[in-house]
Formats: sequence, C-alpha cells, structure tokens
Amino acid sequence: MKKLMIWTCLLVLLTACSSTSEESGEESESPQDVTLVLDWTPNTNHTGLYVAKEKGYFEEQGLNVEIIMPGEAGADQLVASEKADFGISAQEALTKARVQDIPVVSIAAIIQHNTSGFASPQDKNIDSPKDFEGKTYGGWGAPVEREVISSLMKQENADAEKVEIVNMGNTDFFTAVERDVDFAWIYYGWTGVEAELRGKDLNMIYLTDYSEKLDYYTPVLTTNQKHIDEDPELVKDFTKAVSQGYQYAIDEPKKSADILIDAVPDLDPELVKASQEWLSPKYQDDAEQWGIQEKATWQNYADWMYENGLLDQELKADEAFTNEFLPEE
Repeated sequence: MKKLMIWTCLLVLLTACSSTSEESGEESESPQDVTLVLDWTPNTNHTGLYVAKEKGYFEEQGLNVEIIMPGEAGADQLVASEKADFGISAQEALTKARVQDIPVVSIAAIIQHNTSGFASPQDKNIDSPKDFEGKTYGGWGAPVEREVISSLMKQENADAEKVEIVNMGNTDFFTAVERDVDFAWIYYGWTGVEAELRGKDLNMIYLTDYSEKLDYYTPVLTTNQKHIDEDPELVKDFTKAVSQGYQYAIDEPKKSADILIDAVPDLDPELVKASQEWLSPKYQDDAEQWGIQEKATWQNYADWMYENGLLDQELKADEAFTNEFLPEE
C-alpha cells in the first residue's frame, strides 16, 4: 500500500512537470523577426503596414515586424540581397529588375490603378501633353521619364525635343514650380492633395487617360524569390497581416490616418487625414479583393517599356508577380 502511494505521487509529479514544461514551451515560443523596407519616407501608400503593426495583425501571425527606410541602396536591392525580408517597390522598377535576373517578386498590389500624372500650376497653361512644348520638366533623372513624356506627346503630334528636362534632386514640387520648373510627375494622393490644402490649383495630366499600358501597379509589396521557395508560410502569414491592415484602412480611413500619424509624428496630420480620405477607396478600387494583380497589367507595361527601348529583353510576366499568398476571400 505504501509503495502504491509513492508511485502515485511520483506519477502525479511527473505529469505536472510535463504539463508545466509544455505550457512553458508554448509561452516561450518567440515571434519571428521580419524586416520590411519602404520605398520612400512614410506616407499614406504605407498606411496598411502601420495599421497591421499597431492593430496586432502581424503579432497574430507570429511575426515581429520592423519597418525600415531604404537608404541609398533602395528597397529592391535590400530585398534582393536578403538584407530585408519584404519591401515596397513599383511595377516599373521591378520590371527592370526582373529582366536583369534580380530575384524580387511582387506579392500584392497596394494600389489597384496608377494614380500618378504630370502636374503643373494652372497659370502655366499646361492643359494637355502638346502644351509640354517649350516648357521645363523637373524630374529625377530616369530614362523612363523622357519616354513617357514623348509617348504622350506623340499622341498629339507634339515634339518632345522641345521639352527641357532638368533634375530636381530633393527639391519639393511646390518649390520647384515656383522657381525653375513648369511641370513634374506626382502622385495625386499625396502631392495633389497637399496642393488642395495649400489652395494651389493644379492641372493634372494622368498617365491612364492616355494609355492603358501606363496603368501599372505602383506601389507593390515584394519579397525575395528565395522566401517564396523556401519559406512560403512566412510569405503567406505576412501577406495576410498586410491585407488585414489595408482592409482596415479601406474601411476606416479616419482611424487608420490616426494610426499613421501616431506612428510617424513628423508627418503633417492635416495632410495625412486628407490624403487618406482620398486614397482609401483606391487601394482596392474595382478589384475583387485588395492586392490582386492581373497578368495583362504586367504584360502591357513591360511591352510598352520594351517597345520604347527601356528593356533589353522582354519580361516573363508570370515570374514577376504572384497572387498565391493573398488570403482566400
């Protein structure tokens, strides 16, 4: 009887230790560290990312996400070299990267349609691409700028050689057009909205009004091909959390704007709120769900780039993007 009691006590003790050990193991399982690099300084293109972090969507997927700035290397370079797990890019940049065998893949479209265009103060009287003649364009020195300007001007039998192109560097749009530039390429959701708040009337020439081939995805969410091949669960979990973040930003523009403002106090709160109100409906727009990408969109823009001498070879569109990690509706 005495031996039976001893064995019973030992069994209870061992069971308790085993249970405690299992519970301890579950509690001590730390989240996976993940690095996300932005394409530019934080703005409303990135709101869903900050929402996912603040609302705990990343944490629910077992991820500890650090959001970093791109620095001189650039987001694509950091993702390609595995110095960042995920990044923000644009279809035009990623298309060039892919034909150079840089292993970066788009896993979601952050904004469904291209919201960029050529902006100018109304008093410059630039109402159409033909009016670019005799004007000065301020850009950032990329070959694609001249080709886009030329492409639009050709449709109106205008001469792109009559446009002076200068590099604006870090000069902001408003300073540049008051000083030595007549028009520049902007995203209306940020700079255009800022113009409204400043009481500055702009003429906008949207790329999508002149060519469906210029309706590309900008920005996009990216990762390295190696993650897709070797750790698809990480990519799936990360994309699910980001998708939740952008869905919240679609449904709650005011609350999501507040989240971005709290996360990045240097931003102008008035601009963030106005920009968010303008941009939130455009994240998904007419797509079946947020983030979805169409092969035709990738192929059309790549064809345009190739036809205009911006690519050395044609893009294999199927390899540049994927929808497989988006949550099932």
